[in-house]
Amino acid sequence: MGLGNPGAEYAETRHNAGFCVVDALARRWGGRFRRGLFAQSETCRIHLAGIPVLLVKPMTYMNLSGKALAPLLRREAIPAARLVVVHDDMDVPLGRLRLRAGGGTGGHRGMASVIASLGTEAVARVRVGIGRPPDGIDAAQFVLSPVRGGERALWQQAIDSAAEAVEVVLRDGLERAMERFNGAGESQRPGPAPASPT
Repeated sequence: MGLGNPGAEYAETRHNAGFCVVDALARRWGGRFRRGLFAQSETCRIHLAGIPVLLVKPMTYMNLSGKALAPLLRREAIPAARLVVVHDDMDVPLGRLRLRAGGGTGGHRGMASVIASLGTEAVARVRVGIGRPPDGIDAAQFVLSPVRGGERALWQQAIDSAAEAVEVVLRDGLERAMERFNGAGESQRPGPAPASPT
């Protein structure tokens, strides 16, 4: 599940890192997002190396992400233990990732909504670094601003790495993904994109 805000005006903003990552996964594996099966979400079904995966983008706006998630998990009979949430994080430098098995919200309101809807903090998450706002820039204004200029390369690196991290979580488990992507210093560069299944 990628967290973000619907609408073209938010498409390239830092707060939409989660949407960008699940969009990248859909492209890698030949899927397309559709709306209809779940009224409050866009979903995309893919097979990742033989593993059935449901990619989700809540259409409720960031702060109500859990409102879209709860009925979807019930209908699909998906336990919280199988959920991976991808979201932006100001406490992680731009271009880097942090994976974790659970914990608090870190002040992220979308994650707070997800945790409240599930009744547990034990939710795997891939945090995409967007860095802290410059002095004098309000945090809300910062997260809703697009990434421009020299930061674009780091941003794209983070999106590509996060998509690969989700693949590793699903294929090899969270611990293996954490070992690979939570290393000190600069985050791992993404490897070649996997071939789409035929």
